[in-house]
Amino acid sequence: MRPFSSGKGETLTLADGVTLVRLGGHYPGGTVLHWAAGADRRGALLSGDIIQVAMDPTKVSFMWSYPNMMPLSASVVRRIADTAAAWRFDRIYGAFPGRNVMADGNAVVERSAKRYIELISGR
Repeated sequence: MRPFSSGKGETLTLADGVTLVRLGGHYPGGTVLHWAAGADRRGALLSGDIIQVAMDPTKVSFMWSYPNMMPLSASVVRRIADTAAAWRFDRIYGAFPGRNVMADGNAVVERSAKRYIELISGR
């Protein structure tokens, strides 16, 4: 991946409007795919388990180890959310069938990150 100096994190453009974005998370190379034309040109994020869509599709979460239910630190979650915020996306396609955010993806990540950080910080 080549660093991208626009504040959008480390990226690799695969095709016009299709970009891999390194967010890190439960491993340093954790990468999502941003598809600018997805969701009827409102943008889509194919997140795998880097940004995990919750059972309630209006929320996402972040983990260091999913099998062991070990959380990420507040600072890592903030970095992930800030990096993701530089990309416009309405939808998030998660790692598992039926686990998708179908609207307002950017706001879902920001609200979820804020809630996660408050909880992990004991606020």
